[in-house]
Amino acid sequence: MDAKKYNAYVEQITPKHSCAMNTWKAFVCGGLICTAGQGLTDLFLYTGMDQAMASAYTTLCLIAASVILTGFNLVVPIVKVAGAGYLVPITGFANSVAACAIEYKQEGYVFGVGCKIFNIAGPVILYGIVTSSFFGALYFILMEIHIV
Repeated sequence: MDAKKYNAYVEQITPKHSCAMNTWKAFVCGGLICTAGQGLTDLFLYTGMDQAMASAYTTLCLIAASVILTGFNLVVPIVKVAGAGYLVPITGFANSVAACAIEYKQEGYVFGVGCKIFNIAGPVILYGIVTSSFFGALYFILMEIHIV
């Protein structure tokens, strides 16, 4: 098979994606997750919890739901539809940790789960801390010289 035929074949079998449609799906699905979260918060507030406690319980419920969906291998079909709408919020972060824990469980709890649980989430945590530290220091400096 020459290069032209190969490139034509690759072009033929490569899935076509619509950026606008993917963006719309992510927006709607992410919005549904946020709506569910707000519903949980409102439910917890209705039961008499204060705002901080209701927010904490909402976060725990969303994480638990994501871990359960990961455990039952239901995240892949959801992500095929929702895309970044599922992966960007806290549900995606919980999925990345739970998926690694499930994948490396066979290697043991110390060298498998313990060492590899943050394979995907680790860089997110690292760069989140570094970036927030940088911008926090920048904000502090700007406050000290009365620019902000």
